[in-house]
Amino acid sequence: MSRFALIKAVLGPIMRLMFRPRVEGVENIPGDGPVILAGNHLTFIDSMILPLVCDRQVVFIGKDEYVTGKGLKGRLMAWFFTGVGMIPVDRDGGRGGVAALMTGRRVLEEGRIFGIYPEGTRSPDGRLYRGRTGIARLTLMTGAPVVPFAMIGTDKLQPGGAGLPRPGKVTVRFGEAMEFSRYEGMDRDRYVLRAVTDSVMTEVMRLSGQEYVDMYASKAKAA
Repeated sequence: MSRFALIKAVLGPIMRLMFRPRVEGVENIPGDGPVILAGNHLTFIDSMILPLVCDRQVVFIGKDEYVTGKGLKGRLMAWFFTGVGMIPVDRDGGRGGVAALMTGRRVLEEGRIFGIYPEGTRSPDGRLYRGRTGIARLTLMTGAPVVPFAMIGTDKLQPGGAGLPRPGKVTVRFGEAMEFSRYEGMDRDRYVLRAVTDSVMTEVMRLSGQEYVDMYASKAKAA
């Protein structure tokens, strides 16, 4: 049994009891081949719930601090996140975005699922913020379809993304797969990249019901 299967078998029932996830549209995720899952990001537990509600393993990038913690808590976090598919990347500095993009491309070229939060960081106030165009570059470079998703209610269980989450009910909603083959070979056209990204974010907004803010979440946090 793989570590991913073991984690799902051991922690899946506990997570279901604690968060009672209602999953909608999971049949929209293709059963094989490369897929990009792109959704909103409300709080820390999003990255714990998403891999456990999908039949296929979801590979995603995360802060390297998730796997470098000390003590028992640090070791357990490292075991969990690397087991469910997280690849640690140092996202600070100018090379962080490039490393994340290349990691996603490699995962997709291997025919696997890559999960991404186009906002680039957690929402500071529960609203949906402007997506960064890395998502568009990935789909245009690899031809992988994009399945938008929405996390609903996770911020109520873990306000501010810190501390232990409270028990409660969350919804994970997947939309229909989106493909952008009409833009093949245009992954360096910034207008195309923005149009593709905005199309994905419009679907995420429809699925989540969030208010949309046309600015980057990182800028809102710094204000």
